[in-house]
Amino acid sequence: MEKTFVLDTNVLLHNAEAINAFGDNTVVLPMQVIEELDKFKSRNDELGRNARQVIRSLDDLRSKGHLGQGVPMDNKGGVLKIITGRMEIDKSVLEVSGISDNKIILTAFTLHEQGEKVIFVSKDINARIKADAVGLDVSDFEKQKVNFDELYSGYNEIEVPSKVISDFFDESLEDLEGYDLYPNEFILLVDAANPKHTALTRVSQNSKLMHLTPQYEKAWNIKFRSKEQRMALELLMDPVVQVVTLVGKAGTGKTLLALAAALQSTVKLHRYDKILVSRPIVPMGKDIGYLPGGKEEKLFHWMEPIFDNLSYLLRGGRGKKGESVSTQKKVDNLFNNDVIQLEALTYIRGRSIPQQYMIVDEAQNLTPHEVKTIISRAGEGTKVVLTGDPYQIDNPYLDSSSNGLTYTAERLKDEAIQGHITLTKSERSAVAAVAANRL
Repeated sequence: MEKTFVLDTNVLLHNAEAINAFGDNTVVLPMQVIEELDKFKSRNDELGRNARQVIRSLDDLRSKGHLGQGVPMDNKGGVLKIITGRMEIDKSVLEVSGISDNKIILTAFTLHEQGEKVIFVSKDINARIKADAVGLDVSDFEKQKVNFDELYSGYNEIEVPSKVISDFFDESLEDLEGYDLYPNEFILLVDAANPKHTALTRVSQNSKLMHLTPQYEKAWNIKFRSKEQRMALELLMDPVVQVVTLVGKAGTGKTLLALAAALQSTVKLHRYDKILVSRPIVPMGKDIGYLPGGKEEKLFHWMEPIFDNLSYLLRGGRGKKGESVSTQKKVDNLFNNDVIQLEALTYIRGRSIPQQYMIVDEAQNLTPHEVKTIISRAGEGTKVVLTGDPYQIDNPYLDSSSNGLTYTAERLKDEAIQGHITLTKSERSAVAAVAANRL
């Protein structure tokens, strides 16, 4: 039986291509959805851009027929229909006065009462609950979701005979037969007879096991504290790996390791022209617009966690002539000399960013489409590092399975230019570890 998918506004704001994602079924947009898109279209952010793109798509479809009666789409026979307010709606089911969500749900309910196989699709959990309560089938928008519980970790342990480990250290082990391995995946070979006898390896681009690079054991005088951090440093320091995703709870060292590797690669090894650091503007409290000053002053407040990590990395030591230099002055010098640039993601669209070490912190607050936009900005010689904690998401329409960080880690795992590590052990402090694990 053909299905009718009634879309909530937030689905289209999340992904402007959503109307084409339901195959040869019917996609219905209630008139309230069109009105809400109209409210967003003037905004100069990702939501505004998505709203404008959807409206343009609907205008193109309008030339093919009457939207109120249904217009064929170019996605394997699908039909798009806009339902006006002329339907006979049973308003006793839900209070609809001034509540757009309820009007959208009631449109879906009315189609359901008319005998159609209706599925209400929304990114809003509360809207899905209300729709389910009135007897509708409901769904989140699943196209850009991954199974977070089965997320690729970038690391695996394999039990092998002693000879396999010996052959690896003797440089005679070519590959590990019988296993599906991903490029840049880390494999801990564990001796079946002696579990303490191990070898940490990395899968090459042609599926061979190779040794980790000794020069990548530390960066900017920061040495790894765990096996996971060692693997992360390997990916962060290797210029061949152009996209790195680091997933982990608070205190696992994601941002610190990324900044240390960026400084080492840019300032000492001169592999990149500069470091570009950015974070999505998704606050836990008030928006950045309430802060005083221009763009630079607003970003200064928003990037405080970056300054905290830089201060830690640059503490101690002396200047070139042996004189004592304050940590703050060292940090200021990096910005004054244009070694590090802070940028709001709002201004990245349309740019081409060559030969830079690009760090996007808190990437769990980005949609898959936003991450695609960011990575596609990378020019020749640029490395992109995405870090974040999927357990701490401030974007109301994202979760651990649908955010851009985990989506990228899972979707690019078989690409030779990408590497991923999930960090689990908190190294910040005992207090941070307890908070991350127990609260």
